[in-house]
Amino acid sequence: MSATSPAPSPSSPAPAPEAVPADATARAASRSAATRVRVVCVVFHPGSELDRFVRTLATATADPVELVIVDNGTDQTVASRVADAAGASLVVPGRNLGYGAAANLGCQGASTPYLVVANSDIEWTPGSLDRLLAAGDEQPTAGALGPMLLNTDGSVYPSARALPSLAAGAGHAIFAKPWPNNPWTRTYQARHETMGGYLRAAGWLSGACLVLRRTAFEQIGGFDESYFMFFEDVDLGERLGRAGWENVYVPDVHVTHVGGTSWRQRPAPMIRAHHASARQYLGRRYGRWYQAPVRLAVNLGLRVRERVQMRATERA
Repeated sequence: MSATSPAPSPSSPAPAPEAVPADATARAASRSAATRVRVVCVVFHPGSELDRFVRTLATATADPVELVIVDNGTDQTVASRVADAAGASLVVPGRNLGYGAAANLGCQGASTPYLVVANSDIEWTPGSLDRLLAAGDEQPTAGALGPMLLNTDGSVYPSARALPSLAAGAGHAIFAKPWPNNPWTRTYQARHETMGGYLRAAGWLSGACLVLRRTAFEQIGGFDESYFMFFEDVDLGERLGRAGWENVYVPDVHVTHVGGTSWRQRPAPMIRAHHASARQYLGRRYGRWYQAPVRLAVNLGLRVRERVQMRATERA
C-alpha cells in the first residue's frame, strides 16, 4: 500500500514530470558508496508522520543511511524541511507518479547492496533495520525481506501472505463484507505472521516496509509502474519468486504501521484504485484461461465490493 493520491483520470493525459533535480540524485549516488542501504520513502503531502519516520529510522540502525524522499505532491514544504534536517535527498517528480513508479525513481542510481522502500507512516523500532539487513546477509537467496508490521494497538498487520489464487481472490472480493469469516476470505488472508519464529518464506511482502536486495530488484526491473497503487507489492513478490529469489518474512523484527495517514480524509479514490489494481493483477496472472465468463464474474464481484465500500465511506 502506498502513500499517494488517486490516479489521474485516464481521459485526460497526465502532465510530463518535471526534471528531477540533478543535485539530489548526485548527492544520493555519492553517498551510496559509503553506506549499505538506501531508504526510499514515498510521500504525498506528508505531515508529522514523516518527522516520526526519520526520527525512528535513526534508531533502527547504527550505520549511516542514505535517505531519499520522493514527494508525489504539489507542496514540498514539509518534505523539504525534513529532508534538509535529516541530510536526505528530496526528489520531486512534478506529478503524482503512484507508489511503484515513485519508488523506482527513488531507487535509481543506487549502488548500495540493499534498498528499503517504506511508507512515511512507518515507525521503526531500535535496531530493526540492522536485524533485517543481517537476515539478508544470512539468507543470500532472499530478494525481499519484511518485518512483522504491528498496528498502533499492537495487533498484527497482514504483511506476509501467500500469492492469491483466483478462487480465493474472487470469493474474498464477493463475500468479504457480507460474510467476513467466509472460507475464501480466510484463505485469501492466510498469513505467515505469528508472534515468534525466524526467516520464513512468503509469497509476497507488504510494500509498506520492504527491504530489497538491489541486484534482485534491478534484475526484475523494479516495481511494475502500470499499478498506480496497491498490488504492486504482490506483483513484485510474484516476479521475484519466478526469477528464483525468495520473499523472506522476519517476524521477530517488529515495526509499527500507523496506516493510511496520507489519504484517510479522502478514502474513496483509494478504494477505486485498490479494486482497479485487483482487476489488473487477476487479469494478468490468469491471462491464458481467464476468459470472459470467469473475468466477468470476478469483475462483477469486485464492482459490488467497491460500491459497498464506497457507500460505507459516504455514510461515515
